[in-house]
Amino acid sequence: MRFFGLDVHLDFCEVAVAEGGKVSRVGRIASTPEAIREFAAGLKSSDQVVLEASCGAMMIARLLAEGPVGRVVVCNAAETRAISHARVKSDRFDAAMLAKLLSAGMLKAVWVPDEATSSLRRRVARRAGLVRARTRVKNEVHAVLARCLLGRPPVSDLFGKKGRVWLTEQQLPEEEAETVKSCLRHIDFLGGEVTDLDRRIAQQALAFPGFQRLLTIPGVDVGTAAAVIAAVGDITRFHSPGQLVAYLGLDPKVRQSGSEPARYGHISKRGDPQARSMLVEAAWISIRSPGPLKAFGERVRARRGAQIAAVAVARKLVVLCWHLLTKDQDYAFARPSLTRQKTRRLELLAGAPPLPRRHGGPPVSPTSSQRAAERELQAQAELAYRRLIDDWRTTAPKGGAGATPGRASNKPSKGKAARQATSP
Repeated sequence: MRFFGLDVHLDFCEVAVAEGGKVSRVGRIASTPEAIREFAAGLKSSDQVVLEASCGAMMIARLLAEGPVGRVVVCNAAETRAISHARVKSDRFDAAMLAKLLSAGMLKAVWVPDEATSSLRRRVARRAGLVRARTRVKNEVHAVLARCLLGRPPVSDLFGKKGRVWLTEQQLPEEEAETVKSCLRHIDFLGGEVTDLDRRIAQQALAFPGFQRLLTIPGVDVGTAAAVIAAVGDITRFHSPGQLVAYLGLDPKVRQSGSEPARYGHISKRGDPQARSMLVEAAWISIRSPGPLKAFGERVRARRGAQIAAVAVARKLVVLCWHLLTKDQDYAFARPSLTRQKTRRLELLAGAPPLPRRHGGPPVSPTSSQRAAERELQAQAELAYRRLIDDWRTTAPKGGAGATPGRASNKPSKGKAARQATSP
């Protein structure tokens, strides 16, 4: 059995092979589809190939899988410490080390997404980049107003219809007026690109199973659901919600040594940062909406503060996403009218025609009585959660973390310190 290691670069791939306990250099192949297919055609069904996850590695892995190769492994570059901490760093050494580690069974393969998931990932990432660019341009306009001592604009949306009318009425220096006009043109261009991407993302997201179930969670809109689906891909590869939480980087870091208790720090921030940031934004909305998530967020905020509470609610949203997708169920405390509005917004983004005035189906926009009834049910669910927590606090055992050896909160059990602790 042969084990091939590929050190991928922009123009070429350095190839080494491990066979019979010996590692030798094969040479270089061009990083082109034709050269990769030609290399894959010369492999055997018993061969295995490994390469690090980098730009172009997923495409190379798909091209190699088209040949008769037995297994293609894409490994995490951060986990190949034998390469990153080596005294010698070269293309030949990296390829040889990859082949040697694969032959020893010391490399763990990462999941290679299919073409549909990869396409959705690229579109979600491009949309995030366009939104960041548009925000930078908007900040440039606000900087012009600050330099000209115009104060806060009297409108809520400076770049809306009323805001642009107010901008044209201001007396600005010539160079500052040119900057504002250029920024407005740039904002319009970026807004058109974002709108076009939203339409393509909505069309593609409708084909993913379980996408509309995520819209039943309060605070989760089309953008957040698309970012989660793009980052997760196949939900069946996560056997527990904790694995999904760790995959998205919302699990805390743990430090423990010897007999000392474990210390939990900040979140690990592994995985897709775009999906994690959008989940935190959705958590802020969930905290403001009546329901169990609001009660949970307020309980954490009372102990740890608002920022940590938002991250904790984001973690709770990930757990909910895992249960909804694996069990194929909607959120139990969803608001039906709000879910209909989200779903209809998704359909309109995908290019669906507007509904006629009398379409015979349920109205998309709820009436005031329906909205009040739904909010009343949400308030009852929130109250039930608070009562559940109160009952748990009164009936929970007195042990737990406070009884862990080595904690400063433990009371002494005997000796002089014990007599002092029990004295009046």
